[in-house]
Amino acid sequence: MRVATWNVNSIRARVDRVVDWLKREDIDVLAMQEVKCRADQFPVMPFSEAGYEIESNGFSQWNGVAFASRLPMKDVTNGFEGMPGFGVAADEAGSLPSEARAMAVTVDGVRLWSLYVPNGRELGHPHYDYKLDWLAKLAAVTQRELKERPETPLALMGDWNIAPFDRDVWDIHLFAGSTHVSEPERDAFREFERIGMSDVVRDRVPEGFTYWDYKQLRFPRNEGMRIDFILGSPAFAELVTGASIHRNERKGTAPSDHVPVLVDLATPGELDEDRPMIF
Repeated sequence: MRVATWNVNSIRARVDRVVDWLKREDIDVLAMQEVKCRADQFPVMPFSEAGYEIESNGFSQWNGVAFASRLPMKDVTNGFEGMPGFGVAADEAGSLPSEARAMAVTVDGVRLWSLYVPNGRELGHPHYDYKLDWLAKLAAVTQRELKERPETPLALMGDWNIAPFDRDVWDIHLFAGSTHVSEPERDAFREFERIGMSDVVRDRVPEGFTYWDYKQLRFPRNEGMRIDFILGSPAFAELVTGASIHRNERKGTAPSDHVPVLVDLATPGELDEDRPMIF
């Protein structure tokens, strides 16, 4: 099974490009972020014509996550337990508005999350506190899921808006005092590793960025960031047979500012068939 994640930065603006890539790369399941549309606005038809079903979670022209899959999707979940909201006005229960930043599906026994982690904006901003709280709540839910269902392959995929290492930005000195590289953010990322998740792409693709700003010729100068990741549980990591970052998708007409990150999986059934028989 071939699984990928891609912050598409408006699916309505890039649907033809995304569908073309799905067919060209023979993708089974794609997790998308920043689709920037409600479910009723999602351009389903081009995906359907290519053999893909869509599950989408979006409220407006901001944020939004989705899946495209040519395999059946089960147990569709929007958001996660305890996921914090953000805004200026709370409801009668004291809750802030929820954003469309997380959804999960199960495909062929593999549990997949599409995640669009809050940006944080700047150090000290309420959105930065929101980001850290959001990550902490996600880690707690993930830890519980790992404990309750360790045999289920689980992946957290998407735009994490964190560069875990200095080499994940083109010049760390230019990021002094900025979000994405602050120690609290990096520690929040490391927390997922501490509870048992691992970056299943890094060992196979040690170098390479996944995002380049549109401004100041960032892409031609390769002034990018590595902020899109696939973190897998031990059961998921065991299935991974290959990984790649598709840098060329930042080229051409009207690209997203992010590129796809892909992993190849031996599905649980295939892995069992490859194991020697014990009598």
